[in-house]
Amino acid sequence: MTSEQSSVDSQTIEQTKQQIRGLVSEIAQLSKSELSPAEYYPALLQRIVDALAAVGGAIWTFGEGRKLNLAYQIKLSETLLDANSDETRRHVQLLNQVVQSKEAQLVPPQSGDGDTDAGNPTRYLLVLAPLQGNNKIEGIIEIFQRPDSQPATQRGYLRFLVQMCELASDWMKSQKLKQFSDRHSLWAQADHYSRLVHESLDLRQSAYTAVNEGRRMIGCDRVSVAVKRGRRCTIEAISGQDTVENRSNIVTYLGDLATKVVATGEALWYEGDTEDLPPQIEKSLDVYIDESYAKSIAVLPLRRPDTSYERTGDLANIDPEAGRADREVIGALIVEQIETDIPREVLVPRIDLVYEHTARALSNCLHHNNLFLMPIWRTIGYSRWMVQARTLPKTLAVAALVLVVSLCLTLVPWDFELKSQGTLQPVVKRDVFSEVGGTVVQIHRQHGEQVQAGERLLTLENYDLKVEFEKLNGQLQAAQESLLAKRTEAFRQKSPAERAQAMSELKPIQEQIQSLDLQLALVQQKRGRLVVNSPIQGRVVTWDVERLLMNRTVDPSQVLLTVADLSKDWELELNMPERRSGHLDRARDELGTEGLGVRYVVATDPKKEFTGNIAEINNRTDLHDEEGQVVKVQVEIETSDLVDPRPGAAVTAKVHCGRRALGYCWFHEMWEWVELNLLF
Repeated sequence: MTSEQSSVDSQTIEQTKQQIRGLVSEIAQLSKSELSPAEYYPALLQRIVDALAAVGGAIWTFGEGRKLNLAYQIKLSETLLDANSDETRRHVQLLNQVVQSKEAQLVPPQSGDGDTDAGNPTRYLLVLAPLQGNNKIEGIIEIFQRPDSQPATQRGYLRFLVQMCELASDWMKSQKLKQFSDRHSLWAQADHYSRLVHESLDLRQSAYTAVNEGRRMIGCDRVSVAVKRGRRCTIEAISGQDTVENRSNIVTYLGDLATKVVATGEALWYEGDTEDLPPQIEKSLDVYIDESYAKSIAVLPLRRPDTSYERTGDLANIDPEAGRADREVIGALIVEQIETDIPREVLVPRIDLVYEHTARALSNCLHHNNLFLMPIWRTIGYSRWMVQARTLPKTLAVAALVLVVSLCLTLVPWDFELKSQGTLQPVVKRDVFSEVGGTVVQIHRQHGEQVQAGERLLTLENYDLKVEFEKLNGQLQAAQESLLAKRTEAFRQKSPAERAQAMSELKPIQEQIQSLDLQLALVQQKRGRLVVNSPIQGRVVTWDVERLLMNRTVDPSQVLLTVADLSKDWELELNMPERRSGHLDRARDELGTEGLGVRYVVATDPKKEFTGNIAEINNRTDLHDEEGQVVKVQVEIETSDLVDPRPGAAVTAKVHCGRRALGYCWFHEMWEWVELNLLF
């Protein structure tokens, strides 16, 4: 029995050792990781408490002013959490003694120092060990252990905790190195940002640099800059966008929000709550949030920087916050978080750095650009190199060349021609319509076939007319039968009075029969018009007639076919753009219609050039599908010049409108655009 109990105890001890070794290995792995303090401290303390089978514990670290703060705790007594209790004061003094001595300690329960108030106010054995990093105490690990263990076991607790503190110290050293590295990287970014944002005095370029580089510095989703012009703020640049579309809703709402925040002179920090905001700002903010879906927005009025050092020369003692509220507001810096969630305490220092550089850069740009006649002075400064000794001969040569070209453009006469697009069409041409709507059921002539005047082209069918014809025919037959019956009845009457009465009843029926005959004649006439005949002798020029019309329902106003006499004369139909029609009218008044010659080429044979004369100019403007508003112009041409002409062939023509200065012939449309869009 004793041997079996000893075997069980040895197995239990071995399992416990294995568990402790596993926990120590986990702590070593944690200390080599890059966990944040909020993740590392709970994992470390829980494993130490499990390894020592302790009641609980706490980790204390130094904050501002070298004051111990509780980083994490497990089952810490509520009396020790009360900052005003005597137990807490004694406990804190005990921790400070450990910090000063830099030695690990075992403190029995309910014990204290007679000389000081430091002591252990709890009923547990306190195992305390300092956390050291770079020869400096960074914190304390405190374990609450049961006091009924052997002294040797308690010393084992202390040694184990000291070893775990050494591992934790390694993690704290790596965290310090990471902080130093991040700080160095941040200062490198800040130096790069400051050099870029102050590189140019162009307002647009500086604003775009500020928002794009500022977004990288801050780590948010979007940064925008608004510039105050008068009482309103306009969005000058948005990070990630090459241009700002001022007509978009999001830009309009953001500019309105910046205007109202700048009017108050105070910064706006929105993190989801709008209860304490002024009504006008709350309304604009709600509208913008609905459009942008931002979770956090900071709108900071940009004020002109402090320039007191320019008077005193004391650059080292500038306080960025001194007198900020009294300086002129020149715009606003807007920082938004849409997907990111950076805490405000981390965000504020980064925003302050971007704010100062952005305000100073924009202030310099505005001050530079607002100088009197700055565009002219800038142009003069850029052109100074033109009159230097080395470049003066080149400048004179270029000036002479420009003068010669200007004189040529002004004095040399040239043929003034107006270019127009058009089509080649036969003079004798008719569009074929149907007088009655219906469905095409038969096609008698196809594309390219010769037809005579009055020859059948199409046959239509109208079911409504057919139904109406049958209905009227039935009514007519019924009326005729009724008339016959009334006449028979009248002849059978023996009394003259009864016979006269019966004959008087025949008149309405006879009038009805006359009306039905007339209606039937009209319907029959309409049915006869379902046959479409050719209006002239010629050739069908409509392509693929069967696919276009067969079994299609057509209206009376619809063009069905086109018949043209290709053996007669041809003409040009030009679509002169409306903007050029004024020159055409003035040339007609000066030269007459016969003086307006035309040069043209046909798209089917562009190598050959032909001539013609304008026959007629339409007095009204028509709408063309491709050219827009046009004036129709008919041009007479020599048919003998054309070889195998095709109806509708594209034509490019130039109408001669007299002679003008060479420069006017080349650039008259540019000058007219300036007159219409800029000078008007």
